[in-house]
Amino acid sequence: MGKTFAEKILAIKSGRKEVKAGEIVEVYPDWVMSHENAALVAKIWNSLKEEKVKYPQKIVLIFDHRVPAESVKTAIGQKEVREFAKIQGITNFFDINKGICHQVMVEEGFVAPGELILGTDSHTTTYGALGAFSTGIGATEMAGVWATGKLWLRVPETIKIILKGSLTYPVSAKDVILHIIGKLGADGADYREVEFTGEGIRGFSISDRLTLCNLSMEMGAKGAVCFADEKTLDYIQDRVKRAYSIITADVDANYEQTLEFDISKLTPQIALPHRVDNVKPVADVEGLPIDQAVVGSCTNGRLEDLEITARILEGKKVASSVRMIIIPASWNIYLEALKKGFIEIFINAGAVVINPGCGPCLGAHQGLLAPGERCITSTNRNFKGRMGSGEAEIYLASPAVVAASAIKGKITTP
Repeated sequence: MGKTFAEKILAIKSGRKEVKAGEIVEVYPDWVMSHENAALVAKIWNSLKEEKVKYPQKIVLIFDHRVPAESVKTAIGQKEVREFAKIQGITNFFDINKGICHQVMVEEGFVAPGELILGTDSHTTTYGALGAFSTGIGATEMAGVWATGKLWLRVPETIKIILKGSLTYPVSAKDVILHIIGKLGADGADYREVEFTGEGIRGFSISDRLTLCNLSMEMGAKGAVCFADEKTLDYIQDRVKRAYSIITADVDANYEQTLEFDISKLTPQIALPHRVDNVKPVADVEGLPIDQAVVGSCTNGRLEDLEITARILEGKKVASSVRMIIIPASWNIYLEALKKGFIEIFINAGAVVINPGCGPCLGAHQGLLAPGERCITSTNRNFKGRMGSGEAEIYLASPAVVAASAIKGKITTP
């Protein structure tokens, strides 16, 4: 019997000849990432009475959730992390001027095919878009990795998802993954690795694949992967200078489920409050008034997302009843958007462009909702209270749908 991607890569990273789903293995990650919660990780690590982290060169620290600091508590935590990084010789440290951790990880070349990456953020699954195995872990687990350089993982069962056909505007990768989450449910892939394959994936850009793998976490996935191909290699060519290995599943691998979705027949999708798996076609709620529209986040803050938003907003105005917030996922993307004229289009349309970071997606600052307000957003979660008041409503959709809705003042499609 052949092996899945997860079985192959976790065998390599555990130094074993082979492993199978369900086994517990001790693995040695290539990279470990934390954002501001590194302050908590450091506190736990200090309790272990260790003097030095095991592999400082493998640790990546990125501030993104609350940048610039929105409270004294956050400022203190960030100060502690800066000091910790300096003392421990952690040179892969990015302060408030770089961007959202998941975008920075891929932009700065910390992700390559065949690598194992752990992060103290649930959406660490994003990196599977480049053919890596990546997953989120807790602060206590990360403290253990800092101390020992290793961690045990259970080898996940795998769900194979075959995407057939190709997308037709205005349908996007966001619509595809929302549709899949709606079908499988919020726990439909609990502790499973999801392999995305088929002609549909081959037609997806790297940005599309990042969106797929990012949101796979919202159906419980331990990880998600799009196997590396020419698009992957083109993307990492100038970013990754170290050796790496392309790993794919065997044709006779044993899957828990194999599912097929014809994406050529898909229409724009939307996740209704207060669950990501409460997914309907946008047409079912078209005309519902909104108070706020958000484009951005680690899910949909890349240049392609800003481009489609600019195309829809150009020469138009955001409805007077709507506050529109746009958040580039990184400062590199912000600069590219400036060069292409997107930022000017956003400002002329009446949108507010804020610095790269998690912002309103996290619900800490930069656009919280009041009771009774309704927001349509390209972010990744719509739980009650996620973006402010627990009496507000959050609808998840693609950047195209968000932009069109901002103009109309109500949920609509381009």
